[in-house]
Amino acid sequence: MSDTLDNVNLNLKAKKEHTYDAIVIGSGISGGWAAKELCEKGLKTLVLERGRNVEHVKDYPTAMKEVWEFRHRLERFGKPGRREDTAHFFIDRKDHPYEEIKPFSWVRGYQVGGKSLMWARMVQRWSNIDFEANARDGFGVDWPIRYEDLAPWYSHVEKFIGVSGSKEGLPQLPDGEFLPAMELNCLEKHIKARIEATFPGRNLIMSRQANLTQAHNGRGACQYRNRCARGCPYGAYFSSNSSTLPAAQATGNLTVRPFSVVHSIIYDEQAQKASGVRVIDSETMETMEFYASIIFVNASTLNSTLILLNSISGRFPNGLGNDSGVLGHYLMDHNYRGRINATYEGMRDKYYFGKRPAAGYIPRYRNFGNDKRDNYLRGYAYSLGASRGRGNLTDDDPKIGAVFKEKLTEVGKWSVWMTGMGEHLPYFENHVRLSNEKTDKWGIPQLEIDCEYKENEMKMLDDILNDGAEMLEAAGLADIRTADSQGHPGQGIHEMGTARMGLDPKTSILNGHNQMHAVKNVFVSDGACMTSSACQNPSITYMALTARAANYAVEELKKMNI
Repeated sequence: MSDTLDNVNLNLKAKKEHTYDAIVIGSGISGGWAAKELCEKGLKTLVLERGRNVEHVKDYPTAMKEVWEFRHRLERFGKPGRREDTAHFFIDRKDHPYEEIKPFSWVRGYQVGGKSLMWARMVQRWSNIDFEANARDGFGVDWPIRYEDLAPWYSHVEKFIGVSGSKEGLPQLPDGEFLPAMELNCLEKHIKARIEATFPGRNLIMSRQANLTQAHNGRGACQYRNRCARGCPYGAYFSSNSSTLPAAQATGNLTVRPFSVVHSIIYDEQAQKASGVRVIDSETMETMEFYASIIFVNASTLNSTLILLNSISGRFPNGLGNDSGVLGHYLMDHNYRGRINATYEGMRDKYYFGKRPAAGYIPRYRNFGNDKRDNYLRGYAYSLGASRGRGNLTDDDPKIGAVFKEKLTEVGKWSVWMTGMGEHLPYFENHVRLSNEKTDKWGIPQLEIDCEYKENEMKMLDDILNDGAEMLEAAGLADIRTADSQGHPGQGIHEMGTARMGLDPKTSILNGHNQMHAVKNVFVSDGACMTSSACQNPSITYMALTARAANYAVEELKKMNI
């Protein structure tokens, strides 16, 4: 009898040591925000990260290296975003396999901070044009929120992370809380003037960027090195490591556990809510369980949905909260296939300062207001940049010696690039599911991904290419070349959907507060929650949704509703 009691006491002690007020799965852009908000509201919070720890500044090994210090001089490795200077932040697919039913690039960063360490930092707000799109044209279910619901949370996020930008008064791109904008260079200003004079309603502005143009919240200003994706020792761009996780840590309420692969969420059939999380230590293969009153799932879109699909129980045989059957469906990514390039012969006496880590931006102008395309739904935006290369070498020039060196010091002519970013509609058949046969090295089913661009995206792509060429021609550029990169979904690294928000539990997984319809103490606020994709970069929306959801979760916890 004594032995039995001792065992019970030991088990109770172990469970108590593994119990928190909240658990956050993932430490990236949205997970870091969940941790910050929950900790600042007084909750003892455990953040589970499947990858290694990365300490701000200390673990940025390439941040100060010059090109000649790299063995291959920064040659790309043929994979999205990967070069010698950033490869250590990206996972190798062979260690983390998945199945492509159709071509799909699943780009991942498994470490504390996730992909917040190497993201593009463009932070354009959505507008009601985007939140009302599904209801307006009937493609997809209606969003359960509108811009007015999220506007104060956009402001909350922007004031903390620091966003450089200019107020433009554009209905399709709401203004925010901005630090001074970075500056268009002389050729970009010329292009802006010509486009806006020739095509009323089309605007070339500086992108709103999570790059600091002045010191902010204890972080330094941008040094115009354009080495952001290596990790910024100045803290001049937003990452979880430099911003939200330190804020959470300062409360004394944060515990971060790296090397923690989440297997599934534990559902308590009797209490009718989630009780905790099953974890496998990625290094020791030890299995363990952690417990909490609130669980935030922020592992990034596809991993979040993988965890939910793998969280089966008698109540949820097809995945946690999946009464509707839509878990895993409506996968989206932005269509970046449209590329336009050109050159400019003038302004040979002009140059610009530094290596600006931002580009110009042409907000959506199709299919809103008086503009209407009869052959496709929704719209697109562009990024645009102008620069001058170094070196005027030709094939006939020597490859060594004084002439070679002299030519390398010369400044080349201006070149201009444009990239379209088109909205991807939510299609039921674009989905992910768990493999019935293949598992990873931790015994978790591999993900099968079946996703493609369809007719609407291809018709939009034609418009992206034609309009881009038309605008550069009007600006007086030469040698205009358009190209379809033939890229496939995933390469935009903006995967969204698969656990969408909605008004009706029969057609969605989450309500308007990112709370599971069927499991009230589980929240999903990363890209998995998205109901449509718009054409803006989505990360600022994930952050705002997460801050709003965390505030709601704590209020509901206080009311004992969860």
